[in-house]
Amino acid sequence: MSLMTFDEALARLLASAQADTRQQSLPLSECDGRVLAQDVIAPLAVPGFDNSAMDGYALHIADFAQVPASLPVVQRIAAGETGQPLAANSAARIFTGAPVPLGCNAVVPQEEVNAGDAVISLQTPPSPGQHIRRLGEDIAAGSTVLQAGQRLAPQHVALAASLGIAELAVHPALRVGLLCTGDELTQPGQPLPAGGIYNSNQFAIGGLLSRLGCQVNDYGKVADSHDATLAALRHAARENDVVITCGGVSVGEEDHVKAAVSELGQLDLWRIAIKPGKPLAFGKVGQAAFIGLPGNPVSAFLTFLLLARPFLLRRMGCPSQPATALQVSAGFDWPRADKRREFLRAKLEVDSIGGLSATLYPSQGSAVMSSLAWAGGLIDLPAGHTVKKGDTVRYLPLDQLIG
Repeated sequence: MSLMTFDEALARLLASAQADTRQQSLPLSECDGRVLAQDVIAPLAVPGFDNSAMDGYALHIADFAQVPASLPVVQRIAAGETGQPLAANSAARIFTGAPVPLGCNAVVPQEEVNAGDAVISLQTPPSPGQHIRRLGEDIAAGSTVLQAGQRLAPQHVALAASLGIAELAVHPALRVGLLCTGDELTQPGQPLPAGGIYNSNQFAIGGLLSRLGCQVNDYGKVADSHDATLAALRHAARENDVVITCGGVSVGEEDHVKAAVSELGQLDLWRIAIKPGKPLAFGKVGQAAFIGLPGNPVSAFLTFLLLARPFLLRRMGCPSQPATALQVSAGFDWPRADKRREFLRAKLEVDSIGGLSATLYPSQGSAVMSSLAWAGGLIDLPAGHTVKKGDTVRYLPLDQLIG
């Protein structure tokens, strides 16, 4: 079987991802991490009135070409209060956020005046309109402030709150069932038997799913038998929109996922030209979409980030955006070209001339979880390429990929 390119695999996944059209209205306190289902239109302008950007003095200057040396202070306006119209060549004590009075055409900060009893002296001539925040300067009433498909973060929720909006229309959380296959898997905290390994994929993939805002249903370890795998997949498919497995998608005698998925639905087993990674299963179990990740921890983690995560975002109704690669200098040699596209664990350091240089983790094995805990990003190395120290390479920050 020939190897499928990374770009082809990603395109196939995205093409098959049908965005969720369901909607629900949630209070703002429950909207963080959810995907917006409808555009948010500003019901009012922000700010809703001309106001002071400073603690200082609101001025009505009759002629900026002949600014008076001193002005009487005729009133005091705090935030939440409304002042009286300001006569020409007079001032009002004003505070940040307070509405500027009718007639005000400049605000001067308090540190730029000499204040006496009911009079101020200007140290420097003010400019027309300075330090006044105008009506609708931030947001115009009727403008679109958030677009459908936006994955909401606290700043987006806060923006809705600033407009007096109490609820937002969002897509329901995507339900994802997670299964890890292998008799060798042992839960952390339990004694490790001979030949056993602790199950890190459960926490890595489960954590990544939670960060996406998915409703994660963790079914734990599945025993290495056809019947156990069949029963676990059937159960998970009934309760979830997507089922994800770690391990069991190879061709060994103890890899039962392939046969079980084929029996319950449909399966494509892809051999993708990436390293680490390569095996990826995709299909359906009943009505649920299915993704089978490799079992090696690094392979599972990176395959999820690079392929499964964009698919899930598309299913959630959120257009997935590729991570922005940085062009950095290689602080390493990589003389061994591979026929697969490689994603090397790396971190950035400042070099001797102040530029960014990428350093590789010493071991790039697909089971070396310490490389991911150490790394700040991935070197995206095209197939067939070598690297000499000082070459320019593409660096993908992990915080962008993880989101």
